[in-house]
Amino acid sequence: MDDIRQAIRSLVADAGAIRCGFAEARPVSESEHQRYTEWVRAGRNFSMPYLERYDDIRRDPRLLLDGARTVISCAFDYRQPRRHPLFADYALGRDYHDVIRMRLSAVADEIVARFGGNTRVCVDTAPIRERYWAAEAGVGIIGLNGQLIVDGVGSKVFLAEILWTGSVTPDSSLIGRKCLECDACVKACPGNALDGRGGLDAARCYSCLTIEHRGDLPPNLRLDSRIYGCDVCQDVCPMCSESSLATLSEFLPSDALMSLDADGILAMDGDAFRAVFGRSAVRRAKLSGLQRNAARHKNSKNQDF
Repeated sequence: MDDIRQAIRSLVADAGAIRCGFAEARPVSESEHQRYTEWVRAGRNFSMPYLERYDDIRRDPRLLLDGARTVISCAFDYRQPRRHPLFADYALGRDYHDVIRMRLSAVADEIVARFGGNTRVCVDTAPIRERYWAAEAGVGIIGLNGQLIVDGVGSKVFLAEILWTGSVTPDSSLIGRKCLECDACVKACPGNALDGRGGLDAARCYSCLTIEHRGDLPPNLRLDSRIYGCDVCQDVCPMCSESSLATLSEFLPSDALMSLDADGILAMDGDAFRAVFGRSAVRRAKLSGLQRNAARHKNSKNQDF
């Protein structure tokens, strides 16, 4: 069984992941399920109603794959050697959903070919509690900012899972392990979205407001810097490292994106938007949302609210 674990770790590493861990597929803990349920009931998910759906699957990932016995959690580094003042680091390259699904699908096929069973690859779009399972699989700990922190790397990682009907010895769980609890993320959050206990109010989160929220922005919202996402709670975290970047080539930014400013975004038409962002996660906001944000950015720079 240890040979199988090591073989799978090697396959995942060859696919570009920096960490891989194994957890027994089972329902999430009752306390964690209750915490999530109360968060949704309180409306803290704001403009993300999809987080209210499929509660049964979020509670038990085995419902995503009949006979699933193992959650293989994988972390992919996206720390950037070049950063853009307007866009969160995760959105600078190709859409991670497409990149990681392609890479892990090949891994899943190899697992089936060599060790049997069935698999299902999940990359953010399936209703699975990714950070919970990453911590359960020993990949990292969950910080006060709600992000999964990988030791020696930090929280700028994409998470994905391979559900497998095969079984191996689980890794030691890191559920309940704490970060430094220095409150740096809580104090630095521009929207005061973090409650200091690991909770988030999405209505105050700049990432949610600039990416997920549709319609008008709150009237007093300032967008002095980023117009798509927000890395502040990660940038100030002392557990996040920039010392050894391992970003895959697909996640590196194009020159066309790096040259964009707010005026360039406001001048875009649909064709120009697709030319720059056609294979990017920025498609999530659509051109209208990105231009809404760019307009608020310019107003924030030019006047007081």
